[in-house]
Amino acid sequence: MTLAITFPGQGSQVVGMGKSLRDAFPAAKAVFEEVDEALGESLSSIIWDGPEETLTLTANAQPALMAVSIAALRALEASGFSLSQKAAFVAGHSLGEYSALCAAGTFSLSDTARLLRIRGNAMQEAVPPGEGAMAAIIGLEREVVEEICADASKLGCCQIANDNGGGQLVISGASGPVEQAAKSAQEKGAKRAMLLPVSAPFHSALMGPAADAMKEALGEVTMLAPAVPLIANVLAEPVSDPEAIRTGLVEQVTGQVRWRESVDWMGQNGVTNLMEVGSGKVLCGLARRINRDLQSIAVGEPDDIEKALEVVG
Repeated sequence: MTLAITFPGQGSQVVGMGKSLRDAFPAAKAVFEEVDEALGESLSSIIWDGPEETLTLTANAQPALMAVSIAALRALEASGFSLSQKAAFVAGHSLGEYSALCAAGTFSLSDTARLLRIRGNAMQEAVPPGEGAMAAIIGLEREVVEEICADASKLGCCQIANDNGGGQLVISGASGPVEQAAKSAQEKGAKRAMLLPVSAPFHSALMGPAADAMKEALGEVTMLAPAVPLIANVLAEPVSDPEAIRTGLVEQVTGQVRWRESVDWMGQNGVTNLMEVGSGKVLCGLARRINRDLQSIAVGEPDDIEKALEVVG
């Protein structure tokens, strides 16, 4: 068995996530305490008590999801799991890339929390409310969606933001062009083409100011080589050099999350099992659609720990 550990991105947040881990594992409780201290506020109260609209704010959702992922990993480790000995790769979807790098030792937990707070604020502030949009396009070939985006780009920014696999592509950019592209996708036979309830056009060129903010922030933190290689979002292949990782994290803000290609790469290079660590099971679902030969398991609750250890040994 060859294992890769994956970490979820924005959209997987839910009020109450991680609370059972905190109650069951002192190591998980310590994660939330350290994140609260790093941010100078009780993010954990928002995670467990809401309200949902406050947790969903990008500046809160990003460090919150990371905290839950690392809490779940610490619970696994307290039960005898070793990432460096058991995993061949780590990967994360968008903000999950930071969780992956924290898990692999590239960033400290406190630095990861602060970086994601900066990232969330910068992404939120890059585009005024209402000026950007994202849409999910389901059931069209990538080449067709690329053509639709190219046509819509005559009106303004419109590009593929996420290639999630299973015929699911997410486009992002200025509101008008994205709405036009979604309409065109329906006309070309998409199963679904729907605008997403997001607060900003993530992973588009409009996020340039946020990329600049992250370049500055990442330049000020200590980065170590990860314990195992990271399958980078923008490359869909492994990287271990801290400078290459730093560059990729900056490019990721305006660039595409190449998740389908990342999972394909893993499957083609010996990975047999994926473990999604954190809130929800979104990445397990995507993996099944991308490569049915990959075995997936989600670890987000105390009951998941023993099952995961039985699978990975």
